[in-house]
Amino acid sequence: MTAVDGDVDVPFSVHDRAVSVPAAETLVLSDVHLGKAAASSVDAPIDDGADSVERLSGLLEATDPATVVVAGDLLHSFSRLPSGVERDLGRLVDAVDAAGADLVVTPGNHDAMLERAFDGETATEYRLTDGETVVCHGHDRPDASAERYVIGHDHPALSVDGRKHPCVLYGPDAYEGAAVLVLPAFTRLAAGATVNGMFGRDFQSPLVRTADAFYPAISDGSSGETLWFPPLGELRRLL
Repeated sequence: MTAVDGDVDVPFSVHDRAVSVPAAETLVLSDVHLGKAAASSVDAPIDDGADSVERLSGLLEATDPATVVVAGDLLHSFSRLPSGVERDLGRLVDAVDAAGADLVVTPGNHDAMLERAFDGETATEYRLTDGETVVCHGHDRPDASAERYVIGHDHPALSVDGRKHPCVLYGPDAYEGAAVLVLPAFTRLAAGATVNGMFGRDFQSPLVRTADAFYPAISDGSSGETLWFPPLGELRRLL
């Protein structure tokens, strides 16, 4: 486990827009939003499908998981599948298969067309093999009880020296005594919600009731280190 703020231990490791839960041999990411570029009227600066698959392949090689869980919004589709989504989804599924891992998706509020495009395993709430962690998208209150929840939905990002960085947020005892881990959007097309000045009421997920006790963390791609920051309630006075 990694110690945060001296006495808070986290049973996961932070990677590029994703986390690994070693006790469950699981890689968790969220908000891939395949189809977002095609559904937008603005020209995308990157091929979001190819970019997501390429970065996922790197994470699979680095973490060697038995299971990959997408915590919702794998797709960006409501009434139809945007052009290229089935191709990009096929590439993503193939990458997970090639790594010898199982793929599970917990549907999010943007996954209206998921059943049409994806024939793999889905679950509204998915309990990892450690028995303590439940993954869900986070747009609704979970039915399952857990020691910790891993969610997406809010796309957190931290602004440091005027530059925005995708970040995870970790809140011990944040939801009915359970810890909550909020993941950033995996797609690089999502700008992210700057959490520096956000309060509980500013988050869309009902699992974030007060933001003050959530610790932000950034994965430093150049060094490979995880940079942990003080909880948001304290950080507002520093940044």
